[in-house]
Amino acid sequence: MSSRHALFAWNLFVLLALGMAEEAKDTACCGPIVPRSEWRALASECSQKLRLPVRYVVVSHTAGSSSNTPASCAQQAQNVQHYHARMLEWCDVSYNFLIGEDGLVYEGRGWNIKGDHTGPTWNPISIGITFMGNYMERAPPPRALRAAKNLLACGVAKGVLSPRYEVKGHRDVQQTLSPGDQLYEIIKTWPHYRE
Repeated sequence: MSSRHALFAWNLFVLLALGMAEEAKDTACCGPIVPRSEWRALASECSQKLRLPVRYVVVSHTAGSSSNTPASCAQQAQNVQHYHARMLEWCDVSYNFLIGEDGLVYEGRGWNIKGDHTGPTWNPISIGITFMGNYMERAPPPRALRAAKNLLACGVAKGVLSPRYEVKGHRDVQQTLSPGDQLYEIIKTWPHYRE
């Protein structure tokens, strides 16, 4: 091998190694996000992209059953998706991410695809995260709240969420009781919350 070919191969190796290190850093900062394949999501039919970085995050709750194990949370994510995709005939589960009481984040539409969580004004300009459960009378466990905060930090680190993002409660932007009285009081204490 000529020295020019060897130098080219070395440079290529270094570039690949740097790319893999950057990808590993992005994944590490995000904490555990359960990919769609692991919670056995139906194939998505959504294609409309969000313009990144996104400025707003809308926090809601599903108002359904709570789940506190990975198996029950995966089942709950499937139930939500079935309702949205099969019953309401939307292109997928409406949220970008779902937060389980097990402390894990379940990938919905992800960072890049527009959700159907808050209506035509907010969907194109926000990431929708929902806590799986009903938080009118009780708060989510600390591990679920931690997972949501880590997800938001991850979005900023990845450059898909503006560093000056604003958190809104679902009820701040639509006529609804979501995200529930207890969760709403909690998110109002978050530094990025804006009414």
